[in-house]
Amino acid sequence: MKQNIGTADRIFRLSLGILLLVYAWWQGSWIALALALFTFYEALAGWCLFYQLIGKNSCPINRDKI
Repeated sequence: MKQNIGTADRIFRLSLGILLLVYAWWQGSWIALALALFTFYEALAGWCLFYQLIGKNSCPINRDKI
């Protein structure tokens, strides 16, 4: 899997994961917990399934390889 999420998106997803985790704990929701874990995975791996499907990439261009 090639990374397709940039730094700003990863920070946003990490923050969203934390909020979802707090909500899941507060409400006792297994669905919110699953979404929080998936969001954490996206933030840590730097890969998003939806971005892959639509062909979007928010990673900065690596100028060393050009």
